Amino acid sequence: MSETDPPATDDERTAINEDWAATVVGLVLLALVLIGVIPVGLVP
Repeated sequence: MSETDPPATDDERTAINEDWAATVVGLVLLALVLIGVIPVGLVP
């Protein structure tokens, strides 16, 4: 007899929806521009 964990419910999983993912990516890009990693000439 094998024991398996029951599948995780939606409440137990950590999920990031696309809105938060876009916000995080935008903030990272802004930080890279402000730090100088991405030159200002590349930013439209």
